[in-house]
Amino acid sequence: MTKTDDKRIVRDYFNSTGFDRWQRIYGDGQVNKVQLDIRKGHQQTIDTVLNWLQADDNLQGLSICDAGCGVGSLSIPLAKSGAVIYGSDISEKMVLEAYQRAKSSLINIDNINFVAQDLETLSGKYHTVVCLDVLIHYSQDQVATMINHLISLAESRLIISFAPKTLALSILKKVGELFPGPSKTTRAYQHRETDIIKIIESNGFSIQRQSMTSTSFYYSRLLETVRK
Repeated sequence: MTKTDDKRIVRDYFNSTGFDRWQRIYGDGQVNKVQLDIRKGHQQTIDTVLNWLQADDNLQGLSICDAGCGVGSLSIPLAKSGAVIYGSDISEKMVLEAYQRAKSSLINIDNINFVAQDLETLSGKYHTVVCLDVLIHYSQDQVATMINHLISLAESRLIISFAPKTLALSILKKVGELFPGPSKTTRAYQHRETDIIKIIESNGFSIQRQSMTSTSFYYSRLLETVRK
């Protein structure tokens, strides 16, 4: 499958059945046990990033690109803390939902901008670029290009998460593929941490903070990287 095919599948998915599924997961309504587990795992990742950025005590006026912002789970609390947010997502439906949630949160809309845009076409310069739970949609031969591009947008810092490739998680993924459901229409790629770090360091960045979120159905390795 080509890079274009992957992108089209992801866009179509998150503008249709995927949007309905993940809107519920990212919300606070009733969901099944698996979705609840994923919701809790995703929120742990969001909370870790928020804690890191708030601990630096410099969010007021800080420019942040939230690449793959979804429904604004990270963008909105960052904007509440005074950061200037540029949030992008490949799904138009996700972006519209993010705007509605931002308005409902009564934040300064002038402080936040959401656009429907894929990672490859992002441009500009931001103090910090954040990309959470997105690399899972990019194959191993695509991920280096994507990280290189994200780093080119970051003046000081890139924060990314990815599904780590380990023997145990690879086996679990294979088992899950034996029970396909109607919502499982996109590929889920795992990545070796050593490969990700090698790409980061080749761009003149180094690891500053790291974390791992692991629940029954959600696994995410989180890296904060800074320019040397």
